[in-house]
Amino acid sequence: MSTLRLSRTIYQALRAHGEETYPHECCGALLGRPEAGGWQVTAAVRAGNTRTDSAHNRYQIAPAELVRIEREARRQGLEIAGFYHSHPDHPAQWSATDFAEAHWLGCSYVITEVAQGRATITNAFLLAGATEEDKRFEPQSIAIEEPQA
Repeated sequence: MSTLRLSRTIYQALRAHGEETYPHECCGALLGRPEAGGWQVTAAVRAGNTRTDSAHNRYQIAPAELVRIEREARRQGLEIAGFYHSHPDHPAQWSATDFAEAHWLGCSYVITEVAQGRATITNAFLLAGATEEDKRFEPQSIAIEEPQA
């Protein structure tokens, strides 16, 4: 199983984002570097949810915002390691829509369940596969790293 490594600060920030946008889904990108067995995440970038039809159970990041995030990542010597979003009053498991709209092979997709406005469970999934036709979500472990003293 691959691992998504991130600081407690980043982990708490993406969970807090879900609480702040409740009862709508939050979304954002994770920036970092690939490493053997997964990703080392060094930043989480909040994004606006452009879904106006069903923001309570769907999310979309505007293409122009995604390009801006990717350019900023490159400027910092980083890559888009993945994406995060919340599931208001729904389990932290990917949905058929999440799967259909996931296209960044090799990236992590982090989902936080926000129950009655409080972040509960956070899970990560790696979008594995070589092509769009054989893509699949694989469970990914989350390693929360404490800052070095």
